[in-house]
Amino acid sequence: MSERRDLGERLLEYGVRVIRVVESLPKTLVGRRIGDQLLRCGMSVGANYEESRGAESADDFVHKLQLALKELRESNYWLRLLDKAGTLPSKRLVSILDESTQLIAILSKAVATAKGKTK
Repeated sequence: MSERRDLGERLLEYGVRVIRVVESLPKTLVGRRIGDQLLRCGMSVGANYEESRGAESADDFVHKLQLALKELRESNYWLRLLDKAGTLPSKRLVSILDESTQLIAILSKAVATAKGKTK
């Protein structure tokens, strides 16, 4: 299996995990608002990555990878906020926060590499 395929699968699984976190949030105003934001950005990471794989140009590829990274950073923020606010138990979030951090590092490197190739 290629490295791209592995990353695509990891991002798909990340989206699934985000869905599960959102479904476990309390049905409060805060839970619904954060859940809406987290769901939107957390699921778009993989979609933007998949779009990058069909990019029309090198610049389009970089742009779509950057969008995936931006959405991933935002979802990481909402997960950290849930953790800090105690909205969900830390033990419920530790694994997805770790995965989020690893994926940010991977996509950051991919964006830097892709930018270097377009110059």
